[in-house]
Formats: sequence, structure tokens, C-alpha cells
Amino acid sequence: MSDITLKINGGYFRYRVGAIIINSDKILMVKNESFPFYYSVGGCVGYNETSEDAILREVFEETSVRFEIDRLIYIHENFFEAEWLNFSPCHEIAFYYLMKETNEIENIVCKSTVFNGIKESIHWIPILDLHKHHFYPEFFKSELSCLRNDIGHFVTKDEITKERR
Repeated sequence: MSDITLKINGGYFRYRVGAIIINSDKILMVKNESFPFYYSVGGCVGYNETSEDAILREVFEETSVRFEIDRLIYIHENFFEAEWLNFSPCHEIAFYYLMKETNEIENIVCKSTVFNGIKESIHWIPILDLHKHHFYPEFFKSELSCLRNDIGHFVTKDEITKERR
């Protein structure tokens, strides 16, 4: 299955999903030596794949645990340039899903794929300590301490994040 990452007019468009996995007031995040920040378990949606199917696949691939989706909680429109894209402009749409709690949480093993030749690792970060770390997306720091009942829509452009209602 091909990931939905398209090269367009000298830039890129990405369609991504991320999981919000919380246990004992900690969130499961991913990190690698190449990036200075933590990011959510997840990845690109494949062509002809729903975002729900993609998040279930990505979470299983990265944790070896079969989670269920609780609900869609955030939509993030992100405009950025990244070294791993040769500093080309990128327009990314990401759906973040809150995952249901599971009794298999102790069975999580890092099965994360290699990103650009660098191994990823997973980390449980206390939600109360999020402000001490560099996160992608940044709005996790303010949003995860009190989960919303609606769907949050955030737009990040040039390092500025705004919530849309």
C-alpha cells in the first residue's frame, strides 16, 4: 500500500493519522535521534485506506497491541518545512484519534519501523510534564490535560498554532 505523500509544485502534501494513547495519566509518544521532539504513534494513510483503518494498522505496527478507536479528537492542518523533506514546503492534514484503554497496555513493545534509517523508540510521558518537552504537535501540551468532548481543529503555520471553531 502506498502512503499518501504527494510531491506537488516543489513541495509535499501528506495525509497522516496519529494515536492518542493514555494510561495512568501518561501519553505514549515516539522519538528518534534525528528529531528534537516527541511525536504521536501513527503515520501516513495509505491510498484507498480510511483514516480509521490507517490508525489501527499504524498502532499495531508500532506497538504490537490491537487497540480500538474511542473517537476522533483533533484535526490538524500543518504547514511546515523539514530537513527530512529537503526543506521543501509541506502541507499536512492529520487526524488524531483517542484510543480506548486496553488491558494489554503492559504488552506494548516498540515494533516501530525505522524512519529514514533511524530507529524509533516509544516513551510514556506524564501529561503534567508535557510543558518540559518539545512535542509535535505543540497543542498537545495544552489540550491533553483536559480532553475535549468535541473535535478540535488546529492550524499551524510558521510555528504559530491557532484553534479553529
